[in-house]
Formats: sequence, structure tokens, C-alpha cells
Amino acid sequence: MSNETGTFAVKEKKVVCRTHAADAVYGLGFIGAAIYFISQAATFWLGVLGVLKALVWPAFLVYAALKALNLQ
Repeated sequence: MSNETGTFAVKEKKVVCRTHAADAVYGLGFIGAAIYFISQAATFWLGVLGVLKALVWPAFLVYAALKALNLQ
């Protein structure tokens, strides 16, 4: 693109480097939690509840850690 003076405008690009290690850890944790909760389920609906629990397992982990440290 050129402007009125005939020079070219250059936009600076912002480069963001992101590793996906945390995504992998969360994914493996989800799979492990889903297997655990589903294996403990006695009915189909408890298995569905187990999948939902597997989605939010970090919240359970933080709650238990705070409770153990008497910070809750």
C-alpha cells in the first residue's frame, strides 16, 4: 500500500510463542479422570456425571489442596 507521499507503510507483526505442554497435561488428566469416574459409576447417568466431573477435575484438586493446607 502506498500513501500520498509514495512511501510504503509497514505494519509490525506481534509474534507469540506458545507451547502446548499445559494442554497435553490437562488432556491426559481429563482422560485419566474420565476413566476413573466412569469406572466408578453404577449407572449410565452416573457415567455421564463422571464425564462432567472429569471436565472440572482441576477445581476438585485445588479445593482439596486448600482444604489440606487449612486455607479454605
